[in-house]
Amino acid sequence: MDVARPDIARKKKRKRLALLFIVILGIAGITFALARLGPALPRVDAAAIWTNQVQRGELLVEVRGNGSLVPEQLQFVQTEVGGTVQKIHVLPGALVEPETILLELSNVDLKQDIFDREWAIKALEAGKVQIEVRQEGDRLNKELSVAKFKADYEYAALEAEAYRALEADGLIAALEAKRFILKAEDLVVHYTNELKSMAMDQRSTEAELAVKEADLMKMRAALNLKKQQFTNLTVWAGIKGVLQEIGDRSKLEVGQRMPPSATLAKIVLPDQLKAQLQIPETLVKDVVIGQKASIDTRNGLIPGTVSRVDPAVNNGTVTVDVRLQGALPLGARPDLSVDGTVEIARLADALFVARPVKAVPDAEGSVFRISADGRKAVRVPV
Repeated sequence: MDVARPDIARKKKRKRLALLFIVILGIAGITFALARLGPALPRVDAAAIWTNQVQRGELLVEVRGNGSLVPEQLQFVQTEVGGTVQKIHVLPGALVEPETILLELSNVDLKQDIFDREWAIKALEAGKVQIEVRQEGDRLNKELSVAKFKADYEYAALEAEAYRALEADGLIAALEAKRFILKAEDLVVHYTNELKSMAMDQRSTEAELAVKEADLMKMRAALNLKKQQFTNLTVWAGIKGVLQEIGDRSKLEVGQRMPPSATLAKIVLPDQLKAQLQIPETLVKDVVIGQKASIDTRNGLIPGTVSRVDPAVNNGTVTVDVRLQGALPLGARPDLSVDGTVEIARLADALFVARPVKAVPDAEGSVFRISADGRKAVRVPV
């Protein structure tokens, strides 16, 4: 039969309570110990940090910036008259000569305008010939009239001279002689007026023909201009260089309509490049024109001098132009990304260390000094 043992149950209960008390004391002791500990020092892999040693000697004060190579001379090829792109002969990157054809345009309205002007000129020329023929007939008629008046005048003058002699001899009456003398004088006036009228007609003819000739010259000049514009629909490079772009902001395509004065292409001189650096506005205050610079194209270093400092700030940077000196390394081309260094000053016998990241002149900051065993780094205000 089973026998009740209440003493065993009490012993087990006491053991569990004692064990629970010990666990609680242990947790409290660990918590108290952890609370008294300071924060753990951060650990950094030595290969992931940048170190440098303080040195004494000549200190080169310089500022850095990144940028790109840009052409010193950029030739824009534009069209005087609008047109539709018919054919593109060369693509960006090609070497071009002045006579290289870049692309061809077409303009139906310009072609029709040339046709209309040619026929207008022919009509003016026909009108001029008509005026010349008419005026030649008028001139002949006027010359006949002048010749008749001259003959009548000369005949009347002879009659007047004869009757004047008869009057002197008393053979005819003075009144009769006077009539012939007046007739001769009247014919002289008509003859003189007819000569003046012929001269005026000649000047009028010359003036009318001059007006027609001026209209013809004006029309021919306009036609030549239109023909030149039509010739310019075939677009040549005009200079020797490298074709940088076909189009302006977007690439041209066949069939695209171009308005007048639109940019059709951009040509650069590959051996005439400059560097445009973007220098932070906090560092550019000491940069002046004429300072030495060095441009890193990642394929070589190019010496240069500062040629321009932009007076405006754009997105926290200032554009600095550097004129390059010497031969360009292989691979140097427009829009190539480069890094540049501008030399501000050289200080003799100075203590210096490499400039920390984001450090600016005359500002407070901090660096870390590594212990002798190389296991710890202590922050030092500078």
